[in-house]
Amino acid sequence: MGKGIGFQAKKGKEIDKNLVEKVFYLETQTEVDKFKELLANLPLEHIQVSNEIIMYADKTLNRKLNPNIYITLTDHINFAIERFRQGMLFDNPLLWDVQRLYRREYLIGEYAVALIGKQLGIKLPVDEAASIALHIVNAEFSNVMSETMSITKIIPQLVEIVRKEFQIVVDEQSIGYERFVTNLKTLMQRIVNKEQLDRIDQEFNDMVQKLYPREYQCSEKIAKFLEGYYPDVVLAEEVAMLSTHIRRLILGSQSNE
Repeated sequence: MGKGIGFQAKKGKEIDKNLVEKVFYLETQTEVDKFKELLANLPLEHIQVSNEIIMYADKTLNRKLNPNIYITLTDHINFAIERFRQGMLFDNPLLWDVQRLYRREYLIGEYAVALIGKQLGIKLPVDEAASIALHIVNAEFSNVMSETMSITKIIPQLVEIVRKEFQIVVDEQSIGYERFVTNLKTLMQRIVNKEQLDRIDQEFNDMVQKLYPREYQCSEKIAKFLEGYYPDVVLAEEVAMLSTHIRRLILGSQSNE
């Protein structure tokens, strides 16, 4: 990528490397073939607006996104625009959960909807901000969309377990809540990827159980709940670590009262 159209060069001529600002790589031949197909069949302005959204997300989140997002998000935006033009508008059942659980990604989704409106004259519904946010979350954790949607549905139920156990009111706009949700997301990501913490530090586990017995019991409840969704057992160290995160959430909620 670089300024200007075609780098001010004609077909067959070598591009001046000084004009190149950014180079994108797709890791597999399958990804390359898919992207070539998108380039051949999608309007250039759809590809350009998708790239601007991804660059904004990259800068805002300050973390590396899976390059596959250039395929998935571009394809999604094109499909969303085609649906809009045909009057096929659908509600996103995860809108509320996405707004609560992925605040930064949702704000990027809102930016994306506004940018599409400004550059393409297409006023997509607010539900599309949530759909775009899920694609960004996907790229953050290198998930497939089904895993991201599953995690999004499960997290509110896990938070509810903590709420009921300790009868607390959690400020969903607080940093503590966002931190706790992030820890839940990464825990489920480790379970899915079979990368659970397993240093077998029994002394640490014993200490957590002694210091925070109620939090540890609550963590065990969450572990049992997750085992109903995933084939792997949640390991003891993960239970102990989650207990400390629950403790922090409780202290944060008490300080807000």
